[in-house]
Amino acid sequence: MTVLNAEQLQGILSSSFAGADVARIEEVDGDTVLLCQEVNDRHGRPGGTLSGPTMMMLADTAAWMAILAQIGPVLLAVTTSLHIDFLRKPDLTDLMARATILKLGRKLAVVDVALFSRGHSELVAKAQVTYSIPSSAS
Repeated sequence: MTVLNAEQLQGILSSSFAGADVARIEEVDGDTVLLCQEVNDRHGRPGGTLSGPTMMMLADTAAWMAILAQIGPVLLAVTTSLHIDFLRKPDLTDLMARATILKLGRKLAVVDVALFSRGHSELVAKAQVTYSIPSSAS
């Protein structure tokens, strides 16, 4: 059961990073959240591909949104670990992230994040992100 919907999550994301180029929450479905990061030339790197930091940022953001969808607006939930495998060269096009909660405990949450280019089904990267949930959230 989700506590926050896509509109509420988008509000949190936009207000937490006012003025930043934030991702768009496209869907919230149970323990899974789908985000889109619009990509332009400044997200690229030499060779006409997407930069690694852009992919890591979206993986981390997607994990945070998936957790908040379940526990509510606990803004001080923070990343404790992010492991990412870059699988193939992504197109310089919108990057999608599907974040699914693997474990949601009282103190830690573990989220699986699949990254892919819009319009393609093959993964460009796969991340596992762990978040620490502050005790005030329990």
